[in-house]
Amino acid sequence: MKPQDFYQLFTFMSSIIKDYLPPCDPLACYGMPVARTCECCLTDWSINITALQCDLDKKIFGQHLAKEVILKTMQKEKRLKPLVLSFHGLTGSGKTYMSQILAKHFNPRGAESQFVHKIVASVSFPHKSDIQTYKDQLHAWIRGNVSRCEHSLFVLDDIDKMHPELLHSLKPYLDYHDNIDGVSYKKSIFIFMSNTGANIISDLALAFQKQVNQREEIRLFDVHNKLSNYLLTSMKSEYYNCDLIKNSVIDIFVPFLPLELEHVKMCIRAELKRQGRKEDKKFVSRISKRHGLLP
Repeated sequence: MKPQDFYQLFTFMSSIIKDYLPPCDPLACYGMPVARTCECCLTDWSINITALQCDLDKKIFGQHLAKEVILKTMQKEKRLKPLVLSFHGLTGSGKTYMSQILAKHFNPRGAESQFVHKIVASVSFPHKSDIQTYKDQLHAWIRGNVSRCEHSLFVLDDIDKMHPELLHSLKPYLDYHDNIDGVSYKKSIFIFMSNTGANIISDLALAFQKQVNQREEIRLFDVHNKLSNYLLTSMKSEYYNCDLIKNSVIDIFVPFLPLELEHVKMCIRAELKRQGRKEDKKFVSRISKRHGLLP
């Protein structure tokens, strides 16, 4: 086995090892308190929209569109299919942080829950020659986890680097089906994350800035149309130009605008406060200048 193949296998197994821990005795979940190492599937859990909005207001800055669409989407409790969100934006704009906040409100244990799962496509599926093996692994991973708990959250990062054939193969699990081989996926949530279309979002934000318009005047309708058209027509987005879009399997595209300098400062101040540290203006200024994407 080549070193890179061993690393790929190790990374994939590390990302799913918690998914194969022995489940709790179902009877214990409805009776006496269970051990801390035991986690019960919360089939009747619902997201507290007020608490989610409060969390987003305190922790997510410069992303009024993402917050708007997330809050609106999460208010729908009954679904006929799994919820599929596609996060788009530059690296560092808050996609991963948003997924972590959603995980926290989706499950009390957040990202540490046995029922919250994440894979980085560029690391777990690097070789085009192994697509069939990857399909088998990915399908078994999804099917196995939802069989254990239908209230599961899947985060697939670097989705634009996943081979199109592998991405297309996910369609049955994301579409309108009562069940597949006895397993229902309706209560699960899938979050795709990528940089695809980030240039479209950034250009729109910059255009508004040049017109001396307020960033908050950017409407979701404008971004959604431009982004979806780009994903369907651009050769650069071949990984998204598939049945997932054409058949509306992806429920909503969530745009993340490039952060302005002041937004980065707000993020730093919030993190300092979380850590119980006093605000140091020079420190905040120095760190923020390394990251600011728009002046």
